[in-house]
This record gives sequence, C-alpha cells and structure tokens, in this order.
Amino acid sequence: MASDVSEQIEVPAAQRRLAWLSRSTLARHVLLAAGGAVVLYLISVGLDPYRDYLMAQVAAMVVAVAGLTVLIGLSGQISIGNGAFMAVGGYTGALIFMHLHWPLGLILVVAAVVAAAVGAVFGLAAARLRGPYLAGATLMFAVALPFLANQFSGVLGGDQGLGFFITSPAFLGVNFSLQRWQAWVNCGVGLVVFVLLANLTASKVGRSWRAIRDDEIAAALAGLNVAGYKILAFIVSAACAGLGGVLLAIYDGTVSPSLFTFGLSIQLLTAAVLGGLGSLAGAIWGAALLVIVPIYLQDVAVSHGFASQATSAAIPTLAYGVVLIVVMLAFPRGIQGGLSRLVKKKGSL
Repeated sequence: MASDVSEQIEVPAAQRRLAWLSRSTLARHVLLAAGGAVVLYLISVGLDPYRDYLMAQVAAMVVAVAGLTVLIGLSGQISIGNGAFMAVGGYTGALIFMHLHWPLGLILVVAAVVAAAVGAVFGLAAARLRGPYLAGATLMFAVALPFLANQFSGVLGGDQGLGFFITSPAFLGVNFSLQRWQAWVNCGVGLVVFVLLANLTASKVGRSWRAIRDDEIAAALAGLNVAGYKILAFIVSAACAGLGGVLLAIYDGTVSPSLFTFGLSIQLLTAAVLGGLGSLAGAIWGAALLVIVPIYLQDVAVSHGFASQATSAAIPTLAYGVVLIVVMLAFPRGIQGGLSRLVKKKGSL
C-alpha cells in the first residue's frame, strides 16, 4: 500500500518536472531567437541591396537545410530529393499568390502543409525502404518533378515559370528597399523554424529519432513506433523544404524549373554534410557556404582573368567539391562538430 502511494506521488512529480523543463527549453530558444533577430536587424540596416539579397538567399537555404539535417542526422534516413519538396512549396505558394491573393503568412503555412503532405507519402515509403533504396526513390522524385512544369505548362508556366513578386508594406515608406524587406521576411521565418525545430529535437520526438538512428531494432523492442517516427521525420523535413521553396521564390521573384533543378537537391545535401548532420547551427554554416563561397570565387575568377563569363558557371560546382573535401578532411563531423570539439579542448585546458 505504501509503495502504491509513493508511486502515485512520484509520477505526477516527474510529469511536473518534464513540463517545467519543456517550458524552460522553449523560453531559452525564444530568447536566443529574439537575440538573433536583433543581430540580424543590425546587420541588415548596414548592408547594400545586393547583400540584403544574399541574406535573403542564405535564410531560405538555411530553412531547407535545417529540415534535411534533422532528417538525416537525427532519424538516420537518406533523402536526395529535398529540392523537389522545395519545388512543391514554391509552386504552391506562387499559385496561391497569383489566383487567390492570400496574405504572405497564410501562403507560407499552406505551402508548408502541402509539402508536408507530399513528404508523408515518401515517409510511408521510408517505413519500408532503407539505405540506397530510399535514396533512389527520393532521387527519382527530384529528377522527375521539374518535367511536370513543362507537361502542365498552362498551369505551372512551363520554362517561363510563375511570377511571385511581393512588395514591402506601405508603413515602411515608398523608398524602403525591397531587398531588405525580403531579407527580413526570410530571416524571420528562419528564426521561427529554428525555434520549432530546436524544441522538437529536444523533446521526446527528438530522443526517439536518435534511438531509431542508433539502433532501429532496439528502439522497436523498447516500444517505439519506428514507422510512425520515420514518417514524421519526412513530414517535418518536407515542410521545412516547402517553406524554403517559398522563401527562395520570394527573393527570386519567380518560380520555374531552373530554380529547382536536381543540382539543388545535391547542394542541400552537401550543405547539410558540411555544416554537420544533426546540428541546427551546422545548417547555418552549410547554407552560408552554399550561397556565399561560389559567388565569391566566381567573382574573383572573372575579375582576375582566370575564367570568362561563359566558363564561370562551372565554378560553383568546382567550389562545392573543393570545400566539401577540405571540410571533411579537417572536420569529419562537419563545421559545427569541429567547432564543438575545439571548444571542448579549450575548456579542458
């Protein structure tokens, strides 16, 4: 009798402790996001329109890479088709923008939901396929999806694509830079996504994903719904990719097959590996390298006569390969993993 009473007291106490930890984790992540918003604001007001444009591009890629690094790094599933999920979100957003004229915030939510629904289909496949078979399925999706724009050109615009031109709010003034507003929107969405993902990965869901990644059989024996958690991982990753696709369209001003090529999926995977799989902070490093390094090398090569305007298009591909090799040799666990190791070494001195 006494043991039953003590158990009844201990269970609510444990539940209260978990609830308090959950609230404190959310508060910490919100405070970090608020601090990041202040820093990004201070940086953006000192930038010219071109660098605001780059900031918007980096933020869009960060959202997509963050979802992919959670899928691969935490749940242990392979996807080479997240560029296609970005296309789903981008085209959904553009169609709603053109025909329904919904507010931008609602467009972002609906595009994420539609991409998540498509991700759920591949999540069902992921519950049955593993390793190269799953990678092959997502690969076919990434290769095949851009051709749909030409097959349904009357709806999707064909090679010309669909326009997605947003304007800055009137209260900011007529002379306010559109590129800065695009950077603010994309960075704001990125911060919200990071708060949601950070809390999700710190919750029971994140712990279950890690357990499945480390030992799927042991996780199943422990009572985890392995198939359900795999499907959820694909849904989350696809939703992030869909959001990234809309953000990509916001700063580009259009949605077309050339924006969502198979190469984009490879670039996302490269960025996730470079930054550090399973690390949200690593997604920032990977996305920044993905956007900034090729542009910088291309400008340097052209300005110093190492390449012409015609041949400079090959420089980004070469840059990805070189940077990937260097980072993997120096930091096998990605940039964030290397930085964490350096901090631990300094702390132990």
